[in-house]
Order: sequence, then structure tokens, then C-alpha cells
Amino acid sequence: MWSVCWLPVLTQLLLLRFLVAQPVSPIRVFVVPHSHMDVGWIYTVQESLRAYAANVYTTVVEQLMLQKQRRFIAVEQEYFRLWWDGIASYRQKRQVRHLLATRRLEFVIGGQVMHDETVAHFDDQILQLTEGHGFLYETFGIRPRFSWQIDSFGASATTPTLFALAGFHAHVISRIDYALKDTMQNSQGLQFVWRGSPTLSAQQEIFTHVLDQYNYCSCLPSQGFNWDGTAVFPNSPPDRVFHPKSVPITWNNINYYVSLLVDNVKERATWFRTPHLLWPWGCDKQFFNASLQFSNMDPLLDFINSNSSKLGISVEYATLADYFEAVQAHNASWRVHTHGDFLPYSSDPFQAWTGFYASRSGLKALARRASALLYAGESMFTRYMWPAPHQHLDPAWALKQLQRLRWAVSEVQHHDAITGTQSPKVRDMHEENLSSGMQGVQELMASIVRDRTPPIDPGAADQEPVGHSAVVYNPLAWTVTTIVTLTVGFSRVSVTDESGQQVAAQIQESKKTQSAYDLHVLTTIPGLSYRYYSIRSTEGTQEETNQLGASLARTSNFGRKKKTPARPRDRHLIHVENDCYTVFLDRDTNLLHSIWERGSNRTVQVTQEFMEYHANADLKYGFVSDNFVFMPIDSAKRPWNSVGMQIVAGKLMTEIRQYFYRWAQAPRNHTYAIYSRLAHVPLAQGAELLCRRIEQEYRVGPLELNREAILRTSTSLHNKQVLHSDNNGYQMQRRVFQKYSSNGIARNYYPMAQSAFIEDGRSRLVLLSKQAHGVSSQENGQVEVMLHRRLWNNFDWALDYDLTLNDTSTVYPVLWLLLGPQSLTTRLRQRCGLALQHAPVVLLRELNESAQIFPGSQRQQEAVTLPPSLHLQILSIPGWNYSSNHTEHLQDLQKRHRGKAKADLRRVLLRLHHLYEEGEDPVLSQPVRVNLQAVLQGLGSVGAVEERSLTGTWDGNTLHRWSWRTQEPPHHRGLGAPGSGPCLGILATP
Repeated sequence: MWSVCWLPVLTQLLLLRFLVAQPVSPIRVFVVPHSHMDVGWIYTVQESLRAYAANVYTTVVEQLMLQKQRRFIAVEQEYFRLWWDGIASYRQKRQVRHLLATRRLEFVIGGQVMHDETVAHFDDQILQLTEGHGFLYETFGIRPRFSWQIDSFGASATTPTLFALAGFHAHVISRIDYALKDTMQNSQGLQFVWRGSPTLSAQQEIFTHVLDQYNYCSCLPSQGFNWDGTAVFPNSPPDRVFHPKSVPITWNNINYYVSLLVDNVKERATWFRTPHLLWPWGCDKQFFNASLQFSNMDPLLDFINSNSSKLGISVEYATLADYFEAVQAHNASWRVHTHGDFLPYSSDPFQAWTGFYASRSGLKALARRASALLYAGESMFTRYMWPAPHQHLDPAWALKQLQRLRWAVSEVQHHDAITGTQSPKVRDMHEENLSSGMQGVQELMASIVRDRTPPIDPGAADQEPVGHSAVVYNPLAWTVTTIVTLTVGFSRVSVTDESGQQVAAQIQESKKTQSAYDLHVLTTIPGLSYRYYSIRSTEGTQEETNQLGASLARTSNFGRKKKTPARPRDRHLIHVENDCYTVFLDRDTNLLHSIWERGSNRTVQVTQEFMEYHANADLKYGFVSDNFVFMPIDSAKRPWNSVGMQIVAGKLMTEIRQYFYRWAQAPRNHTYAIYSRLAHVPLAQGAELLCRRIEQEYRVGPLELNREAILRTSTSLHNKQVLHSDNNGYQMQRRVFQKYSSNGIARNYYPMAQSAFIEDGRSRLVLLSKQAHGVSSQENGQVEVMLHRRLWNNFDWALDYDLTLNDTSTVYPVLWLLLGPQSLTTRLRQRCGLALQHAPVVLLRELNESAQIFPGSQRQQEAVTLPPSLHLQILSIPGWNYSSNHTEHLQDLQKRHRGKAKADLRRVLLRLHHLYEEGEDPVLSQPVRVNLQAVLQGLGSVGAVEERSLTGTWDGNTLHRWSWRTQEPPHHRGLGAPGSGPCLGILATP
């Protein structure tokens, strides 16, 4: 920051220039004080809480109480909840309630964090919103009405749809492509009505404000406006004294600050269509010493308002509600932005923020696994509690386990968490919280299984069988046929179900663990139901075992082949087939050659190989890749010299193992591998999803330094470099390859939270992912997925904060491939993606434990089965203790300020998601009516159903969002609509 000790010399001249101006009508400036507090980035949550975050709330509340004109907006709930529950005094809590009631303090977004909009799944975005909104409503009876997504690295079309469904009036974003923002500024296009979903369209549109080029910070370059000093980590100074960062305002220098602010306001005012200007006042970690901030802001605003007619502006402290109420009352007619998103984000021509789509791949995978386990645990616990809980499980303990994982999964949706852009110690914090939360939910699910299993037969205990018992739970609300894989220590295995019947299974040598075996078990499980299996080691010859137990797969080894292919006419192909595909492999290269798809009777050339982009590590030689940015030196290069292959063929499935070696004569260890599986299951009712997918798991790493690893799939499909990738697993976006004069590779990468595809007129190749990645189509017929990154550079700032992404891990991402006509893949894509996302949960125990499984011992509830176009997005007992009647809830809050009420276990949160966009499929896209009493009969009788907002805090009948004039006719703005989209209800029983 420049020194400003010379400023008083210029004040008289600067003020004179302003006093001459005679504007026709003053610009009304809404100064919105805020503090941007990342929930983990460079520092952990606890470090940030101690250093500054707690002080933000302590000092802001104090200062708002001193002057009625002051305002403040609070964003991230994680810090506020930690302050509220562990630091705030009773007096401070009363003051917060008063400030909320008088609209001087406003919560915006209201989620646990300011979530990422690129690689986070929309289920998890909804979860973190629900966590925060539930706390705010339960504690204060308030419901946020405005967003503040000002630091997410790009803007997804999913977010405005979710915010509209949550009841928001308006949406604020900031980080969009620099060139697009310039264009929008010059055309006064920074404000518009955004229709994020093509199906919900105007029914769930939202007014959107894009912050201008000055972003969310009031600290103009080298010009001040930040007086509260600099936070000190890991702890604030013992005397709590911070020195001002900017020169304090005095009567000698106030004109300088006036000139800066007025000049800036008048520049910004030309970019907007109304005379109302949103002026964010704050930045990262600001207002932790609010007394210094407000004591300097007050005289500045007072001075400007006392000279308003001469300066041409008026200024006022405001919340977002104050600002948007003024804009809405202006009654302008706004442009409409359709369902396209604002991705990717580039801050300049050489800074494409597309690298983080694959940064910290291991954390991305863990976050998604934790989310899937939470989803399964929620429905299992709900089914356990209804219609009547058993006596052996404490519901309060159970709910606590779920709440811990809800918090951890919500926390990791932050835009510096799941993105992988944080420091290693923050990554460790997230991994520890996720792992701890997962362990608690696994213990809960195991306890539920034990509670539903009768005690062991004393006579059977003497047998001491060798093996395992497995309970496999299907968390989806339809019948699933799939293959579950277990690791066992014996090769001769017998698998029986709860009826004592033999089960189709296959045993083979483990691809990852020596002296272990992979056991594949074919299972069919009804919706929200269990299957029980006993897995026993058997004696005798292998031939005898094959008749009674799991079949043994046979392995064929193929020698290594160098990367130089033979001539096309000299190809030697071998094949692996099932009822849906024949996969051809090139014997001369050990690479995939082509796939024949039975339904269309078409063979598509398909080749897969690993490639690496090289990154510059020295700033002297140009731009560098980092946690955020992807900046390749050149096109991708092959990092391998030879490929080895095994084919493990069995009755149940065949696995193709391809190993990629950096050197032709390298040791056994390989850097890359592809494990492809085809199931040999008849294409019959219930097994279609299993037959029609080619399951692939990859091994990637450890990488060499400054390498960015991709899987490139080259096909004969003429897609003309047009790619489709998803927004947060919710809807697909068409991505046309753009020709840029600089950095064209990186700027044509897009996030793939769950799926992507390329197609021509006849066939479509769909990729379904278990975690988030970056994806691109750099050439005709190609799709490449970035899987892993390892980077280091000499950028001092990155070195100081340990943000170099020197990730030495080995990762195992999973993709499923679908190939076929557009109509077929459209029908299967969503359901197959959910089968990957929410695979059955396997709970494995030793057979000699005290709770064995015996024929007929299980106690099953009735299955839950939804129509094929619907997905049970959540079935949960949130534990909310508020009345669903808003008036009653406010009255209850008035009665109990002393403590928190006991969790309510009577209400069940249900969300249903229609999977298909309008017009996507002639049958499946149609609206669906559901008899909840019939579908959820396993829960007992349904006493009442209430339609609620997305996060559950609004009654659907009382939620009324603002209407915004557009050039199109007005539409009804309700909660629900036919076609793709989540909706919500709460079930209660007497």
C-alpha cells in the first residue's frame, strides 16, 4: 500500500474540482459493509477463527449497536455458528437478535459456506445451503433472500436455479471471464434476469447482478479504504491492538478520500442502467477491527451527504435488501439471460482458471465418497426410525453422527476446498473432518444392521466358520442389479444369501494388493433395502469349489508393446464381449482399438491413452500453472513408452488391465493403468444399466514434477470439437471449441462434475465420473479428461503460503463409458450416473463376531420404488426443532432465548428430482404424479405432507418472490414445474 502522508497538500484542488460539477440527479450509492472470510484456504478454520473471524462478529455487533445508520452483511455460517455457539455472550446474542429485527444486520446466502460452482455436485450445494438455512431459521426465524456468490471461480447456471427454489429475490456474482465482463460493462449489461434451467425457465428465474471490474473489494489499488489493519496468524495480538492499514481520515485529508470515492462512483455509475449503485465496502478478512473501520467511514459518508448536491452523489450504509429494493422499485425492463453458464473463468488472456478442475484429485474423490455415504446413512436411519425405532440404538447419538458428516461435507463445498486450491494443512483439515464423519456414519449403519439382526444361535457359535458376513444396502429408490467387489484373503470362496442359496460370484487375483483376491458378487437389491451374504472359505479342489462357490477367473498375459503402432492393415485384434458391446483391443499396441455397439450395429473406433501437459516452473520464462490456473507450455505429450496388458476372464465379468510404463525396460512399477470391466449379465429387465456400461478405473501417479495428466479418448465420431459437459451434475451445457489467439488449450477446458459426452448424428459416447474433473475436446472426435496434477513454481507468493500443489499422491479415479444412439444414452445417462454416484454400501464383518447372518434371520421393510424418471434426492430426519408454521415458530422463539430445543425426530425431509429435461425423452420427460402414501408405505402411515422451499424453511404456499420486468410476458413463479428439477416436501406422522 502506498504512503498517503502527502495527501493534505492536494485536498483543496481536488475538492474544488468536485464543487464545480452540477449533476442533474444524484447517484444513490448503497455502501454495503462486508468481510470475505474463506472457510479454509491458506489457514485452517480454527486458525482463522482465532486470528480474525471471531473478532469480526464481536466488533461488528458492538459497532452496529453504537450507531443506528450502520449496516453489515454476514455470509458464511460456519464461522458465525462457531462464534455463536462457543464465543458470543448472552448480551451479544440479544444484540444480534435486535440488529436482525431492525434490519441493520443481514445474512446473505445463509449457507454453511460460499460454495464452489464448478466441481461441487448440486446435491452437496443443496446440503450446505440447508445446513445454514436450518440453523438461521431455527435460531432467529429468518430466511435469507439474497445471494452473495462473489468469489466462486466462474458462475454455474445451477446456482441461480437453486437460489430461486430456495426463495431468493436476487443473485450477486463476480468472477466471470474478463473479456465478457468488459463487454457487459460497456453495454450496461451487468444486470439481467437469469433463467438457469431450460425446463424451469421463467418459473424459477432470478434477477442477477454482476459486480463490475472492481470486484468485491473496496480497497482500490494503492488507495486505501481499509483501516482495520492486518490479521495476525495464528493468533491475534494479546492486547488486541491493530494498527490501521490505511491513513486514518482527518479534516486535513478527508477531501482526498472523497475524491477517490466520488471518482470511482461516477465511473461505475456509467455501467448500470439505474441511478442506484452497489458499492461493496470490505475485502478479505476486513472488519475484524470494526471500530477503526466505521470510525473512518462515518465522517466520509457524512461529508459526502452534506455536499450531495454539489458532488452529484448520496451515500448510505445498506444491506443487499436495501439496494435490491431500490432497484426493483425502479421498475426497469431487464434483459434475459438463458440457461447458459459463465464458464470457464479467465482473469486475463493467460490466466484461465481451469486447472483447479483437477487439483487435489484425492480430496475431490474423498469428498464425493463422503457425500454418498451420508446419503445412504440418512435414508437408512430414517427407515430405522419409522414407523417405530428399536430399543438398542440411541437416536440422539445417531443424529449426532449424521450431523457431523453433514457439517464436514458442507464445509468442503467451499470454493477453496473441493476445488483443491488450498494449502496442504487446510487439505489435511478437510480430510480429517471427512474421514472422522464417515467413520461415525459407518458405525451408525453397522449399529442399525446389528439391531435388525437377531442374536446368534448358541449352537452355531461352536462352528467358528472362517470368512465374512456382508450386508449390502441399496440407497437408491429403485431396484439395482450390480456387481459389488470385496477383498478377501482366500481364493476358494462360497457365497450364500440370506436364504442360504448360492450366489453368482467370481474370484480373481487382486489388481492392487498382493496375496489378496477380488471377490465380485452379483446382487439385485430393491430400493432402500438390504441383502445379506455369508462369504466362507471352502476346502477341496478348485473344480469342486467352482461347482459350489465363486468361479475362478483366468488371466491371460500379453507382453509389453512399444508405443509405435504397426501399419493399419497389419492390425491384430482380440476382443472381449457381452450382450451389449464387443470391445476390440490392438494386439500390436495393447491399446483399445474400437467398440461395436449391438443396439445400433455400429463399430466406433475408440483409442485411449494417457498424456501429460508440461507446465513452466520459472516465472522468468513465462506464465505458470498453479492450484487455480492451467497454463500448458505446449500440446500434450505421451509420458509412456510401452504398454503391458492382462485379460482376466470369468463367467460374471471380464477385466482388461492395461499398464503404461515410462520406459520400455522399466521395473514392474507403472505410472498409469486402466482397468476396464464388462459384465456378462443378460440384457434383461433390471440388468440393462449393468450391461450397457464399460466400467473403468485408472491408476495415475505419482507424477513427475510440473506434469498435468489427462486421459485422451480418440474416436471416429465427428463431433467437430463440440462437447457437452454438466453443470454440477444437474444439467448439460453445450461447449463449442473457441479459437483464441492465446492460451487456447486451457480456455477450452470445462468442469465435469459428473458427466460429459461427444456425439455425431448416429452415436454418442458418454463419460460418467465418480468425482469432478476437467474435460475438453481439443480435436475432432476427441475427449480428454484431466485426472491429476503435480506443480511447483518459483512464484514467491505461492511459496510463502505453500500453494504450489506439489501433489505426490497416486489416485484412482473412475469413469463409466456408455456408447450408443442418442435416444438410448439419453434414457440411460442420468440413471447410470446415479448408479455410479450412489453404489450399494457394503458393511463387512468377520463371521465369528457375535451377530452372524442365518437363513431367514433378517427383518426387511417394504421396498421403496419410484417411477423411472424420478430420483429420491434425499430422505432424511433433519432434527429441526422449529414449527413449520412461521407464526408459531416466531412465538416459540420469543419464549425460549435461553437454549436450544430438543431435536425433532418426527419430521422427515423428502426431496424428489425429476431426472429429464423437457423434450429430452418422449416418455420420461413427462410430468409425474406420485402417491407418497403408496411409495413410502415402508415408513408407516403418512400423517401430513407439506410442500416446502428447497432448504425447507419456507412453506410453499407462503413463498412469494419478487417479479422482475423483462421484454417477455410475465410467468407464474411457483415452487414446482414439470421436467428436470428438485422439489421438496416434509412428511410428518401423528
